Amino acid sequence: MKSKAAILVGFGRPLEIEEIDVAEPRENEVRIKVAASGVCHSDLHAAHGVYGGNLPAILGHEGAGIVESVGNGVSNVAAGDHVIISWKPACGHCRSCLRGRPNLCEGAAWADCGRMKDGTTRYSSNGSDVLHFGGVSTFTEYTVVPAECAVKIGRDLPLVPMSLVGCAVTTGVGAAINTARIVAGDSVAIIGCGGVGLSSLQGARIAGAKTIIAVDQSDAALSLARSLGATHTINSRCDDPKRSIVEIGNGGVDWSIEAVGRQETMDLAVSILNRGGQAVLAGVARAETMVSFKPFVLVRQENAILGSYYGSARPHTDFPRFANYYRQGMLDLDSMVTPRKLEEINEILTDLESGANGRSVIVF
Repeated sequence: MKSKAAILVGFGRPLEIEEIDVAEPRENEVRIKVAASGVCHSDLHAAHGVYGGNLPAILGHEGAGIVESVGNGVSNVAAGDHVIISWKPACGHCRSCLRGRPNLCEGAAWADCGRMKDGTTRYSSNGSDVLHFGGVSTFTEYTVVPAECAVKIGRDLPLVPMSLVGCAVTTGVGAAINTARIVAGDSVAIIGCGGVGLSSLQGARIAGAKTIIAVDQSDAALSLARSLGATHTINSRCDDPKRSIVEIGNGGVDWSIEAVGRQETMDLAVSILNRGGQAVLAGVARAETMVSFKPFVLVRQENAILGSYYGSARPHTDFPRFANYYRQGMLDLDSMVTPRKLEEINEILTDLESGANGRSVIVF
């Protein structure tokens, strides 16, 4: 099958739009006609070579679409089903999977190698292999993914906003609801108002947080944050965020959620906690990034620092749950979506690097 795709041919180089061949799905695999794909900071990092890996490869890991065909042994979806794509395969039998934490699966290292479980690829261009990204490339009209990465949703749900559930929404809403377990009346500071931060903000609102403080350097992003439920906003270019948050929270906040992945914003997340407060680090930092804190304060105030990977999610239960939040009007995804074309991918990545607010979504 022919498919138009955006291919990374060299780190730090523009992605190239090419027509590729997409093979039939093999055993326990699903071929999906991609309806929409969000563009995430992880794609930007991959394009810059932060994760390394082999090339050429098709990037993209946040998408939704319609099942075109399935391989032998697939029972969770069928042709015609609407699905959200999960970028985190789970083996089902490692220690983490057996403990109900598939987001921490240790048995899917194959996904980091640019190939499917059997060591081969389903993409090719002029007879040469083109590799996968995390097992689920979505910057392509058709993709092949492991069956466990296709999560069925209702056909009444629009696929463009549903694509965000595949990464940003699950990472953000999950950080607030699954990792932090915010409860009614809590105070929360959201640091960074991109796709993950705005999703965390909405998760805090859904959980019943009384005070939700959004921090960013973009007035446009903060305006969107207010429309999505922020009770206070702080532009850290203009105001001292620590002083402002401590004042608003009468000593600090119960929860901070960092959605940027930078040393200075992670330090801020720890420094603004009230007594008993906890910082959730949801932004993915570079491997060498270090965060500082004062153990004396941490102990005396009984503070805690938590990591949140993919929103501590169980995709096969959380995706439908978050989709239902959207259906019920509790989760506003439409306001976060900026529709774009695949041919704009390099411009989208440039916008992402400059801190554009919301989420650019490639609509096929």
